[in-house]
Amino acid sequence: MIKRYGSSPKPGKNYRRRPGVYAVLLDKGLILTTHQADPVPEYQLPGGGIDKGENPIAALHREVMEETGWHIAGLRRLGAFRRFTFMPEYDLWAEKICTIYVARPVLRVGPPTEPGHQAVWMEPAAALDLLGNPGDRAMLARALRQAGPR
Repeated sequence: MIKRYGSSPKPGKNYRRRPGVYAVLLDKGLILTTHQADPVPEYQLPGGGIDKGENPIAALHREVMEETGWHIAGLRRLGAFRRFTFMPEYDLWAEKICTIYVARPVLRVGPPTEPGHQAVWMEPAAALDLLGNPGDRAMLARALRQAGPR
């Protein structure tokens, strides 16, 4: 069973399972996050949904590039969690199955191409407070524990 973070499913709502991949991107003691302006301003781990027929690793590379403008390397699976949420941009009640990887940002290609996203470097302690969902915060904490003292 995959650990759930956040709210329990709301009675009477039909949730569609939505698999996604996300990355904890650490470099030189900082974490690269994405800030999504709409529908609710929020800091997030870069990543997103896996398109039908898409390889999850290819999806992660695509999503990180769209949301941060960076290429990544050295992927290592960290864990997974699920959360139940309403996604207003899709008018969808979703059970998000979030698989998290740790990776290194290796090349900035340009600004994010996903509208409303901005790449933001921050101290890990700030990210532990600012990331918008408890699953992202828990996975970042796990990655930092595994990385050990710097």
